[in-house]
Amino acid sequence: MQIELFGLPIETPHVTFYLWSPWRSAAIEHKLFEAIRQLTAEEAESNFDAMRVHVRDPKSFRTALQSVARILKGWQEEADPGAERRSWRWLVESDSDADGYDHFGEAFSLWAFLRMTVERGGPADGEKTEDIDLEGFGFRIWGAARS
Repeated sequence: MQIELFGLPIETPHVTFYLWSPWRSAAIEHKLFEAIRQLTAEEAESNFDAMRVHVRDPKSFRTALQSVARILKGWQEEADPGAERRSWRWLVESDSDADGYDHFGEAFSLWAFLRMTVERGGPADGEKTEDIDLEGFGFRIWGAARS
């Protein structure tokens, strides 16, 4: 399937959304994962340390990203006006050797994670910024399998 990640077209067999360590994940990470799980007809896979949902349709992937944005925009609106400013962004990363394989020997893939930022106080208060990495939620864009 061909997906579009913020204007970048990517050919991938599927995308997998993860909820790692559900017992330690924040409520917002659970909310994000549940919203995506409800979008797909596939059953969520679960084991002792992670839950995952595979998305195999480009339209479902686009809808999943929109659902995440909608939830996080709601989180932004919960900020106390004048005292707090909230923002969020995707962090996209990958690693590869010269042949296109990662350090586990799997085909190249992209990983995306969320970082939320909370700024508190006024101009005279100095630096009051807090970055919160949502380490329990993310997705993987799988690389094409090589034969």
